Amino acid sequence: MNKKKITVVGGGTGTSVVLQGLKKYPDLELCAVVVVSDNGGSTGRLRDEFGFLPVGDLRQCLAALAHGDNEEDIRQLLLYRFSHGEGLKGHNLGNLILTGLSDIASSPGKAIEIASQIFAIEGKVLPVTESVVDLVIEYENGQVVIGESNLDDKNLGGKKITSIKLSPTSHIYQHAAQSIKESDLIVFGPGDLYGSLLPNACVTGFTEALQESKGKFVYVVNLMTHYSQTHGMTAADHVEEVVKYCKRQPDYIVMNNGIISPEILNLYENNQEYPVIDDLDSLTDGMVVHRDLISRVAVAQQSGDAVERSVLRHDVKELGQVLYQLL
Repeated sequence: MNKKKITVVGGGTGTSVVLQGLKKYPDLELCAVVVVSDNGGSTGRLRDEFGFLPVGDLRQCLAALAHGDNEEDIRQLLLYRFSHGEGLKGHNLGNLILTGLSDIASSPGKAIEIASQIFAIEGKVLPVTESVVDLVIEYENGQVVIGESNLDDKNLGGKKITSIKLSPTSHIYQHAAQSIKESDLIVFGPGDLYGSLLPNACVTGFTEALQESKGKFVYVVNLMTHYSQTHGMTAADHVEEVVKYCKRQPDYIVMNNGIISPEILNLYENNQEYPVIDDLDSLTDGMVVHRDLISRVAVAQQSGDAVERSVLRHDVKELGQVLYQLL
């Protein structure tokens, strides 16, 4: 069977949702190209102490691609978070495993490869770069901060981000570039626009690989705005930033048109976050695909996790089906 190749670019829960939705199709070959500029939570603590790549987003993608009889056990192992214990509280077991493998292996990419073999992952998980980098964020008022964790700082909320970059300059991991070039479909998103998605495009060689690829480029618009990142931004504003950084117009834009429950909306409105306004009819390029993509299950905060997580997600099955049909 000649499998279709899909590369999912991003990080965090958004990318893991896409992978879970697509892995049920046996005629697909999946690869995740993952952001590595995170410096918060368990990931940040381990990065600061050991100096390795942040592993949290990579670990989530490995868990999403677990399959077979032990799929649920592997997921629980990789996602388990310690809720107590001196020094361990807040740490994720999967992060500790990947940090240990990083110390053993000859390179960050090799460490993830070993983990993929150990956990019998169906697909590939690749860092977008093997360099340890920091996210540099500049705001409209001229303020500059360093570190992705600032994107969750409510004191910076409501301020317009004018640019991001990575420091130091980094080059794309060669296997990540190859995957993008060879893909039939490249999926960008969903995920934090300035934290999980656009930093990938700041890696030298990423935009060149994307432009060289003959695969269709798909952007999945987020469900909600993020007060300290995308406050007041519409769907067209999101797309404009994607084009600005990726240097390529999406062939398809996937936009939710489902209704979010009042209970979930109230939770977000308390943080001044709202559904992304659909104004995509103003776009002249790219085909917009509308679908009810709302997951009906609110995600509970995990015990021991000090980082505030989103409680609303895209529906795994529906999003996977939409993307599969675009092939």
